[in-house]
Amino acid sequence: MLIQQQQIQFSAYSGLYDLIVPKDNLLRKINDLIDFTFIYEELISKYCTTNGRTAESPVRMFKYLLLKTIYTVSDVDVVERSQYDMSFKYFLEMSPEEGVIDPSSLTKFRKLRLKDNDLLNLLINKTVTIAIEKGIIRSKSITVDATHSLSRSNPYSALEVLRERSKRLRKAVYAIDEDMKAGMPEKNTTDELEKELAYCSALEKYIEADPPLSQIPAVKEKLNLLKETVADTQEHYTLSKDKDAKTGHKSADSSFFGYKTHLAMTEERIITAAVVTSGEKGDGPELPKLLEISQQNGIDVKTIIGDSAYSGKENLEMTNEQDIKLVAKLNPSITQGFRKDENKFDYNKDADRFVCPAGHLAIRKARGGKKDIGENQVDTYYFDVEKCKVCPLRDGCYKPGAKTKTYSVSIKSGLHQQQMAFQETDEYKQSSKHRYKIEAKNSELKNAHGYDRAIAYGIENMQMQGALAIFTVNLKRIIKLMS
Repeated sequence: MLIQQQQIQFSAYSGLYDLIVPKDNLLRKINDLIDFTFIYEELISKYCTTNGRTAESPVRMFKYLLLKTIYTVSDVDVVERSQYDMSFKYFLEMSPEEGVIDPSSLTKFRKLRLKDNDLLNLLINKTVTIAIEKGIIRSKSITVDATHSLSRSNPYSALEVLRERSKRLRKAVYAIDEDMKAGMPEKNTTDELEKELAYCSALEKYIEADPPLSQIPAVKEKLNLLKETVADTQEHYTLSKDKDAKTGHKSADSSFFGYKTHLAMTEERIITAAVVTSGEKGDGPELPKLLEISQQNGIDVKTIIGDSAYSGKENLEMTNEQDIKLVAKLNPSITQGFRKDENKFDYNKDADRFVCPAGHLAIRKARGGKKDIGENQVDTYYFDVEKCKVCPLRDGCYKPGAKTKTYSVSIKSGLHQQQMAFQETDEYKQSSKHRYKIEAKNSELKNAHGYDRAIAYGIENMQMQGALAIFTVNLKRIIKLMS
C-alpha cells in the first residue's frame, strides 16, 4: 500500500539540521532546487493504494539511489551512512532519530518499481526543463559524443567454454552408457573456432540420434546447454553472464566489452539527450535520436558539434534539411552513399575501420584511385573471413568459398564538397573549439560517479545507471551555474 508522499517528520531534534547541515551543502541545494514529487507521480501506478503493508515512499527510495550515484557507494554503505550522516537524513526528509531501510529494499525497488519506466529520458527532461526555466541554457548548439562503460562481467573465450560444455556432456553420456564412446565424433584438436563449432554440432546430432538417452535429465540438461552455447557463439562470438553487452573498439588494436552511452550536451555543459547501446554500435547512426530528444526537451538546435564519426552522408542530409550546421570533420571513410539499412556497415572513428552488421571490425584497409589525376579514391576494408564463414548474417553478405570479404566506400557527392568548404570557415573553427567540453563531461561521469563500469547485468540496468549518473551531473552543473 502506498500513502501520499511523506514529508520530514518534525521532532524535538529537527532543529539540528539548521545547526549541522550548512546552507551551501550540495544535498541541501539539490532539495531546494528540485521538487521530487514528479517521481511519486511517475511511479504511483506501480503500487497498490489500498492493500498490503505501507510501502516506503518512492521519492525516498529514489533519493537513496541518487545518494549512491552522487557518492559512488554500495547499497549497504549508503544505508549505513544514512544512519549517522545528518546531511543524508536531511536529503531523505527523515527526522534525526528515524530509522533506515534494509539495503535489500533498494534492489527490490530497482527491479519492481523502476523497471519498464523510461527513467533516462524522464530525468534528463526534468533537469533540462529546470535549466531552461532558470535561464541557464542560452546557446543553440549541442556537442555529441559517446562514452563506453565496461560490462560487470568479462567475456569468456568461446573456444574454452564450448570445450568445457562438450566435455561435461560426454561425461554425462558415459556415466549412463560407456559403449557410446566408440561412436563419438572425432574431437577438434586445433584452436579454430569454426572447427570446434562443427564438432559440437556433430556431437549434438550423435547423442540426439539415441532418443531414450538424450531424454534422460542428466544428459538432456547438458545437451541443451551446449546447443544454447553454440547458438550464442555463432551470433556473438563472445560468451558472458551479461547477455546484452558486446565488444566495441577504442582503436584498431584495443577493444572493450560492455556498453556505449551516446550523449548530447549544450555549451553550458547540460546533457540534453542520451541513448544507451551495446558496445559495438557506431556513433554516427545515433545522431538523429540525440537531436530529436534534445529538441523534444526544449533545445533550439542550430549547430551540432562532433567528431568525424558523425559526418556520414545521412547525417549531412538530415542536418541540411533542418538548416542545422554540422561541425564534424568530413572523413572519406564514412561517406557510405545510398545503402539499405540492413546492409549498412558502421564506421568506428577510434579504430578508423568499418564494423560489419554482426559487430566485427575490419582487420585492415587499403586505398585505391589516383587523387592527382582526378579519379574518385576508394577505401577498401577487409574482414576476417573465418568469422564470416560462421556468421548468422552471412547470407547475402558473404559468398560461400570466397577467400576475402571487403567493403568499399568513396567520396563523390556535392554535399561533401559543401561540407569541405564549411570546414575552412571561421564559424566552423570557432565552434569546433567547444568539443573538448563533452570529453570532460565523460570523464566526470566515469571518475566521479562510477560510470566506467556497469553495476548490474543487462542494458535496462545500464540505462537506469546512466539515468541516475546524468541526473546527478546535470543537477550539480545547474547548481554551480546558479551560484
